[in-house]
Amino acid sequence: MTFTPIEEIPTIIGSLHKTFETGLTRDINFRKQQLAQLAKFCRENADNLREALWKDLHKHKLECDIGEVAPVIDECEYMIKNLDQFSKPVQTEKRSLYSTGSQTYIRKEPKGVVLVVGAWNYPVNLLLLPVVGAIAAGNCVVIKPSEVAEHVEKIISTILPKYLDARAYAVVSGGIPETTAVLENRFEHIFYTGNGQVGKIIMTAAAKHLSSVTLELGGKSPVFVTSKADLKISAHRLLWGKFFNAGQTCVAPDYVLITEDIFEEFIEACKEVLLEFYGEIPQKSESYGRIVSIRQFDRLKAMLDSTDPKLFRAGGETDREDRFIAPTLIGPVSLNDSNLMTQEIFGPILPFVTVKNVDEGISFVNSRDYPLALYIFTADKNEYNYILDRTNSGGALINDVLVHLTEHSLPFGGIGPSGNGNYHGQKSFDTFTHERATMVKNYSMESVGAVRYPPYTPEKEAIISSIAYDMSGTFGTKMKAFRNICSAFWGYTFNKPDNSKL
Repeated sequence: MTFTPIEEIPTIIGSLHKTFETGLTRDINFRKQQLAQLAKFCRENADNLREALWKDLHKHKLECDIGEVAPVIDECEYMIKNLDQFSKPVQTEKRSLYSTGSQTYIRKEPKGVVLVVGAWNYPVNLLLLPVVGAIAAGNCVVIKPSEVAEHVEKIISTILPKYLDARAYAVVSGGIPETTAVLENRFEHIFYTGNGQVGKIIMTAAAKHLSSVTLELGGKSPVFVTSKADLKISAHRLLWGKFFNAGQTCVAPDYVLITEDIFEEFIEACKEVLLEFYGEIPQKSESYGRIVSIRQFDRLKAMLDSTDPKLFRAGGETDREDRFIAPTLIGPVSLNDSNLMTQEIFGPILPFVTVKNVDEGISFVNSRDYPLALYIFTADKNEYNYILDRTNSGGALINDVLVHLTEHSLPFGGIGPSGNGNYHGQKSFDTFTHERATMVKNYSMESVGAVRYPPYTPEKEAIISSIAYDMSGTFGTKMKAFRNICSAFWGYTFNKPDNSKL
């Protein structure tokens, strides 16, 4: 794979800044045309992308379609349909008397040149979905695919530029040296998806230019399974989401909190589901993925090797050459297990933790960093609201996992260590948009506005004081203030001293 020459990177980014200054990307029709081209790229190269995703992650066609390619096409079409409305100035409700006779509105303007850094686990979706928002908002975009998913990166870097206007959009390929070189340049916004360690590097680089940042990170997303859950349905939905993409999903269930009285029953239900999903030998199943790299495989294998063999309830088989790790259930695991309960697993290993009650589970979740997602399986509305009221997370889903990401009317993002900012749907447009506060005044009513000019007199002070302190109160207070203003203004207007300049 040929990477972008490091010495060319400043020139590439500099040319985008020059393009932005021309106003090319501000044109709504231009944005729509580029969004249509991005959707066209996805459609015409869907087979190539599926093949690349199979090579990189052993993703089945179905997972490629619903998790990678189709969401990008849908988002492009959504933006094209709604872009006129999203980009319209928004009139604001005037609250200040100083605004009398003026127009106040918010202009929706592009931020400038932005950087989108994608991730390897969903190398199409997590790169191009934010790019859709950046294009729709009128920005010039540097597109940085993950080099770890090398086959997808090759398609993005060699074919995508043929569809987009090279004056406004550039793909930079490469690893750490190339990414480091990119981050030395000024951007008006940086959008990064990945792990927290690199997220800190991104924020440090952004701070040099005071660039705004969106971080889509991860964390240990917990799952509550209570005695009021439908255990059979819960097992199907939980394990589908956990082992989708072989567990390499930022919002994948990371561990299960379950009361002791239903643990064994639920484990047995889960074992039956695994057999149903992937058969006796998951390695032979085309529906099951692979670990993206040997480096990630070795990390996960070390977790398994450090786990008491007696705790394995299903799975545990591995094949380094094939980058295969079987869907694995482990439990019951201690809350304080340093091996499985400290770092994000990000793979096909699911630990179960037994708790005495829901409150013990809540206490444990609250003792950790805020997760990107929190899942609750229960048929009791009061129970899931009880948990929601006492926890925090980027998003929450009741009686299912992962699928809240497919509903683009919901913002997707983290909180604290799991990320900041959000996107999807209109939120993607908003993320890459500067809301420019605008007021337009005319030259009328100058005699009224003149009360703010020096020299300051007792009459002016009375008027300004009533405006500043009394006009925001109750109706009675406002009426009293209005009388005071009228009285003071009458005195100010008709009882001016002879030497007054007004």
